Amino acid sequence: MNPEPDLVRQDTAEEYQVQPTLEVVNPELPLQVNLFTGAAEPLKVQVPEPPPESEGEEVELDEGISVVKSENLSQVIVSGRGCFLSKKSERMLVKRPDGKVLYQFPMFRLSEVIVNSRGVGFSSDLIEELCERGIRISFLSSGGRPYAMLTSPMLNAVVSTRRAQLEALNDVRGLEFSKAIVRGKLRNQAALLHYFGKYLKQANAELYEKIAEVASELHHLQQAAARIQGKRIEDVRHALMGIEGVSGRIYWEAVQQILHDKVTFLGRVTRGACDEFNSLLNYGYGILYAQVWGAVLNAGLEPFAGFLHVDRPGKPSLVLDLVEEFRQPVVDRVALAFVNLGTPIQMQNGMLVAETKSAFAEKIMVRLTTPEPYQGKHFQIRSIIQQQARRLASFLRGDSSKYSTFAFKW
Repeated sequence: MNPEPDLVRQDTAEEYQVQPTLEVVNPELPLQVNLFTGAAEPLKVQVPEPPPESEGEEVELDEGISVVKSENLSQVIVSGRGCFLSKKSERMLVKRPDGKVLYQFPMFRLSEVIVNSRGVGFSSDLIEELCERGIRISFLSSGGRPYAMLTSPMLNAVVSTRRAQLEALNDVRGLEFSKAIVRGKLRNQAALLHYFGKYLKQANAELYEKIAEVASELHHLQQAAARIQGKRIEDVRHALMGIEGVSGRIYWEAVQQILHDKVTFLGRVTRGACDEFNSLLNYGYGILYAQVWGAVLNAGLEPFAGFLHVDRPGKPSLVLDLVEEFRQPVVDRVALAFVNLGTPIQMQNGMLVAETKSAFAEKIMVRLTTPEPYQGKHFQIRSIIQQQARRLASFLRGDSSKYSTFAFKW
C-alpha cells in the first residue's frame, strides 16, 4: 500500500511522522559535464537520512500529551487530557484536541494500548480494528490500577478451559497451583534480595549479611509451603496466606534496609499510599496487572475465579494469583533500581506527578521487553507472562501434570 502524499516513511524509525502537506514538484537537478563523454549529466544529490528516534522512551507530543512506547512498539501508553485516538488505513493516530495529528503507529506492531489519564477519546472505528486484531485497550487510574479493559470476546471463547478452571477449585489442581504460586513468589523475593545484596558485599558487608539471612529465611519458608498437604485450596488457604504474610513482612523490611534513606518508605502500603516508594510500586503493579489480565483472557481463563486469592465482587482473583510470580522480577526490581540511580521522584497532593509516572512507566516497559531465560531459551518477559497463562490453562485442563512458576535469575 502506497502512503498518502502528506506522509513520509522514515526507514530508520518504527513509526510514521506527520509532515506538512506539500505541493509535489519535480525540480530539475543541477548538471555537470562528464569528462569522458562530454555530455551534461544530472548531478546526484545526497540527502542525509533523519536521525533515528530513541526507542523505549517517552515522547512528548504536545503540551500535556505524551506517549511511552516499548522498543518494538508492541505496547504504547498514552496520556493527556483532550487527546484523541483514531484509525486511518493501517495506522493508529494520536490527535490533539484541535484535530491535528501528532503521531502515528502501524497497527501490525501493536499488542496493547494503555490509557493512563482522563480525557482520552477513541473512535469506534479504532476500537473495532484493535479488537479484530486482538490488540487490548487497558485503562489505568491515576494511581496506576486498571479499571477497564477492552478486548474481543472471541479471543477467549474456550469453554473447556473455563469449565476445568471452575472444577479445579474443588480438587487438588487448585491446591497445587496455589502452592506453586506462593513458593514461586518467595523464591523470587529471595532472588531479588540476592541480586541487590551482591552490590552491597564490598560497600557494606554488615548489611549484606543481614540481606543474605533474610533470603535464607525466605528459602526455609518456601520449603514450608511445599510441605503443606490437603485435598483442595479451601483446606489450606489460611496456612499458605500465613506463610505469604510472614515472607512479605521480612522481605519489605529487607527492601527498606536496601533503600536506606534514599527515599521515603516506612513499609508496604497498597491502597491510599502517599509515600514515594509505595506510589512507585502501586503504579508499576497497575501496568503489570493490565499485562497479566490480558494474558489470562487470551489463554481462555476466567480472571475473576482465582485460587489463592478469595473471590469477591469486582476482584480479578486469578489475575492477582498469576501476578505474584512477576512482582519481583518486573516491578520491584525496576523500582529499586529507579531509586538507587537517583532518579527524581516528584509527588503532588500525595500522588506521583505526570513526569515521574512517564519516566517510571518507560522503565517498566523496557523491563517487560527484556529477554530472560525460560524453558531453555530466552524470551521477553511479556511473552513469558503470556506463556505462563497458557501453561496454567493447560494444567487446569489436565494436559500437563504440574504448573511451574517463572523463576527470576539473579
